[in-house]
Amino acid sequence: MSNGTESSKSSSLVADLARSYNASFFSDWYSAIIGFLSGGISFYVLTSLGFLVILGASIIALDAIRIGYHEAYAVTREIPWGLLISSYIFFVVTSTGLCIIAAIGHVFGIKSFMPVVKRAVFLSIVIIVAGFTTIFFEIENPFRMAVWNVLSPNLTSNIWWMGTLYGAYLLFMIVEFVLLLLENHRWATYLGLAGLISGIAAHSNLGAIFGMLHGREYWYGPYMPIYFIASAAVSGGAAIIFFTWLGHKITDAKMDKPMEHAMEAVSKLSVLMLSVILFFTTWKIISGLVGAPAKYEAIMATLTGPYAFNFWGLELAIGMVIPLVIFLATRCRSVNASFVASAMMLFGIFFMRYDLLIVGQIVPAYSELGVQEYQGLLSYSPSFHEIGITVGAIAIVATVFMFGEYIFRGYKSEVH
Repeated sequence: MSNGTESSKSSSLVADLARSYNASFFSDWYSAIIGFLSGGISFYVLTSLGFLVILGASIIALDAIRIGYHEAYAVTREIPWGLLISSYIFFVVTSTGLCIIAAIGHVFGIKSFMPVVKRAVFLSIVIIVAGFTTIFFEIENPFRMAVWNVLSPNLTSNIWWMGTLYGAYLLFMIVEFVLLLLENHRWATYLGLAGLISGIAAHSNLGAIFGMLHGREYWYGPYMPIYFIASAAVSGGAAIIFFTWLGHKITDAKMDKPMEHAMEAVSKLSVLMLSVILFFTTWKIISGLVGAPAKYEAIMATLTGPYAFNFWGLELAIGMVIPLVIFLATRCRSVNASFVASAMMLFGIFFMRYDLLIVGQIVPAYSELGVQEYQGLLSYSPSFHEIGITVGAIAIVATVFMFGEYIFRGYKSEVH
């Protein structure tokens, strides 16, 4: 009986896909390809530059493999996680946030978010691939990891769950995007819900990796998985505003009223989530100042120490406070102002991820035991290879984004 039910469900999907397929599908794609080939000189210059950056980053990454990661990267036994891990966190957090933005419109039916759904799903795929690229070159033997992840799963490991769930998340988002292109919104909604569930589950596991480390007081605590999900919504909102504005500039398309309303809605959501993150940040500082000595030292390193500029200038001012003021001053109604705010948010959030990762490691694990060799704060500065690979991952996002805008022509088939 169950086999018959499963068969009928499969037949229903096939039937829906068959109904989605029509003669105009090929004509739409033919028009998109012609539009892509007729792109302006600035488009070809920018994409060529993007390919050159990716090529240069690939050479740098291969050189890191050649000379050995211990020589190429600035990480040490005391600080084992560096720029590549913080970049991975930045990318996957942003991807999850874009999935949340898309789900609000397509899964939960909030019409004001519908115009940005396809672009959000596409960008979530591109950005998580960039994240996988950075961690691919951070892990000394990624192929062995992939094999043993399947052959010898460790169900008690947060990292195993994170990797497995993010893999499922990527698959769901790819299938959802294909179904959206086919205008099969019924099954795309199901895949979008599956992608949202797996993405949030993976993201909470990413937060738990930090929150369950007893030996790192700066990270340890139950709030980290919640903080990661809240900050994902901030990153996703900033990314969709930023790339939507750029997309219309690249294709020289006028933003229609539904899209303007969508940008206003996402901006309002960003105001809410920025307020939540500011709340989290405030209580992180207050609790840290009365916490264990290791956590107190880490907090002071961000308030008055070597990471004070990153925290006060880049993370707090540029990443949160100034964008919040811009949104409130314009009542989220100025698309150009929202773009400026989103650009500042993405810039500040990148350093927010970096600070979270590095500051949690600069206090030696043996400092509280009075070991003389581990007194004071540790230091870390990214190496040339780490910076090169990170720039290459950013170039992947930028280049594929530009291709997507021309191939899908601003996602104009989106149902408003």
